[in-house]
Amino acid sequence: MRRASQGLTVAAAAAVVVLLPHFVSDYHALELGKVGMYYVALLGLAVLTGYSGQISLGHGAFMAIGAYTTAILAGHHHWGELATIPLAGLVAGGFGFLFGLPALRLQGAYLSLATFGLAVSVPALAKEFDHFTGGSSGIQLPFRSGDWFYRLSWTCAAILLAVAWLVLRGRAGRSLRALRDSEVAAVAMGVNSPLYKTGAFALSAFYAGVAGSLLAIVTGFVNPDSFPPTLSLYLFVGFVIGGLGSLWFSIVGAFFLQYVDTLAQHVSKQAGPDFLKGLLLILAMLALAAARPLVRRVRDSRSARAEPSS
Repeated sequence: MRRASQGLTVAAAAAVVVLLPHFVSDYHALELGKVGMYYVALLGLAVLTGYSGQISLGHGAFMAIGAYTTAILAGHHHWGELATIPLAGLVAGGFGFLFGLPALRLQGAYLSLATFGLAVSVPALAKEFDHFTGGSSGIQLPFRSGDWFYRLSWTCAAILLAVAWLVLRGRAGRSLRALRDSEVAAVAMGVNSPLYKTGAFALSAFYAGVAGSLLAIVTGFVNPDSFPPTLSLYLFVGFVIGGLGSLWFSIVGAFFLQYVDTLAQHVSKQAGPDFLKGLLLILAMLALAAARPLVRRVRDSRSARAEPSS
């Protein structure tokens, strides 16, 4: 009965996603397409933080790597944008794997600060290597309609949601949850901690790279200012709002990320950009402090529901 209701819910959600462009304008289709883009990024954070327990404040850096991969290949080498999307994910995933190796020695606040340093340094590096990235001038891409981008982003989101669901419901998901709950106990039971933790970083970065590629396509322009450190803070706050790793409920965080821009612009005009940056940092730190006990509470409630009634 429960599986049938879940199947009906998924079918209804899919029908809404497919039919919605027929009832909205091209502009609103573009806005809703960006929600799908952010949903892809939050799926990556759900794998990394929600399931493996590794807190990241640097997801915007992997989005930047994916975006520049698409921009360089499409803008400089005349690739089709669609062909660059999986490659952008692979390049970002490779960087995520490499970053995950030294991150094995870090956890908690130390890991979050290290990832935030990545979010700060990648845009700065993009300005230095202007021969490839275009520096502050950036790289131009062709303009695409909102309806076209809506279908592209939600197709990517549906495929990557299915991949995440298949990965996390199997042995890999059980191993990641075991590492999140107690790494010592998981290792004692034979879980290969370095393999799964770096694998989670790589998979999460792959998702962020795909989201960055979609961002490059929808904006038609990529430069270092497209990926400020505040983007990573936005993503982490969206992860908390989106259910702390729930694959389905992350859609709420994606809506927050899309429509918080309007509020951010208003606050920046009224109080100044420095106030906005400080406020975002405070909110991210509060979300970081709340994440661990909330993850534990959600985990315990799920475990309680899974136990058979006596």
